[in-house]
Amino acid sequence: QVQLVESGGGLVQPGGSLRLSCQASGSIFVINAMGWYRQAPGKQRELVANITIGGITNFTDSVKGRFTISRDIAKNTVYLQMDNLRPEDTAVYYCNAGVVASILPFRYLEVWGQGTLVSVSS
Repeated sequence: QVQLVESGGGLVQPGGSLRLSCQASGSIFVINAMGWYRQAPGKQRELVANITIGGITNFTDSVKGRFTISRDIAKNTVYLQMDNLRPEDTAVYYCNAGVVASILPFRYLEVWGQGTLVSVSS
């Protein structure tokens, strides 16, 4: 079993900043990509940003230049630094990880966190 535990959500005013953290634990051989998705009320879940084990990052267009993603491989942790937040960033943010749980036998898991609420409002 692999678990993802998120932290760092909350209420912030427009233009403010928040930092989300997500730590993986459990039966982990190596984690491939880690990332963040979000789901606003009445909308589909969408990718916000992800980062590969080699450090390659990908962002959805609406957050480019405002959000930064990073990871600490030794700690199995991914961070999302969110600056210049806007009301349209309000959503539940979910951590996601592609985990190789074992080599023999080969077991690959896609794991989700429980979600953390980010609210941007004045």
